[in-house]
Amino acid sequence: MTQQFDLFDANGAAPAKGAGSSTKRRSPTALSEDDMVRQLHETGRYRILTKLEPRLVITAARPGFPLTGVIIDTETTGLNHRKDEIIEIGAVAFTFDETGNIGDVIGVYSALQQPSVPIPEEITRLTGISHDMVADQMIDLCQVRAVVEPADLVIAHNAGFDRPFCEALSPIFAGKAWACSVSEIDWASRGFEGTKLGYLIGQAGYFHEGHRAVDDCFALLEVLAEGGGEAGRTPFAELYEASQRSRARIFAENSPFDMKDQLKARGYRWSDGSDGRPKSWWVEVAEDALDDELRYLRTQVYRWDDADPPIKRLTAFDRFRAA
Repeated sequence: MTQQFDLFDANGAAPAKGAGSSTKRRSPTALSEDDMVRQLHETGRYRILTKLEPRLVITAARPGFPLTGVIIDTETTGLNHRKDEIIEIGAVAFTFDETGNIGDVIGVYSALQQPSVPIPEEITRLTGISHDMVADQMIDLCQVRAVVEPADLVIAHNAGFDRPFCEALSPIFAGKAWACSVSEIDWASRGFEGTKLGYLIGQAGYFHEGHRAVDDCFALLEVLAEGGGEAGRTPFAELYEASQRSRARIFAENSPFDMKDQLKARGYRWSDGSDGRPKSWWVEVAEDALDDELRYLRTQVYRWDDADPPIKRLTAFDRFRAA
């Protein structure tokens, strides 16, 4: 039996020079990768992150997953979908079932596109996308359609940003149900400290080399499939369930000016009317919370039982759309 030389004695001290001259130094037995990970975990002083490897694209998907989802990520020249442009798009299509179990990846598309204006230096710093990278590049809208058209649900990690840009790129996105993996999953209850994709990936036990938009799509897919929480109910199952529920957007039109701080503290946001919404404070709530919110407005804000603020009911087909 081969003995492994111990660098330290039983008390943790290194042997004195010259002592035990008859003892031969032997090469330690090589540890497997699994053993190294296990030993580091057992110390309680290390946290191991596994490199995230993209799932293989399957040409013949397994039966039992009749629905199709598409994860979308875009990089743009700015934040305004009315004047800024997409410079990169990534899309990963996958199958899933009615309970939110994810099946196989069935399609991938990734492309850069040269905008009509120079890419701002700040955008290059944020995205790593330079003028040279996008020179003469163009998004193939036929391929985009082929990936997106079968989708029962389009998912973006901040759908309020990506959906308007995608709809400006192609009409195929306009008639789709959308879900937002930032706002429609309770990440905090699952033990996550933030909602940025980088935080979610790290806390799920992965790291990835997110050089391209499609890399972020693959990373989000893994987080949605595995990321913490109650046993048997993945973040994607929670997201899909949320996408099936309707919501209501309430506009506190003509609310007293001195109530603005209270409305803001309650989660209302201001609309100046330039985006097509009423010029007012507004909030979006679940359908089953609508009566309580109206009661709050009538008793605490308007102080009038018959107050009837405008309400817009939304489904996944309407949510995250530009006004």
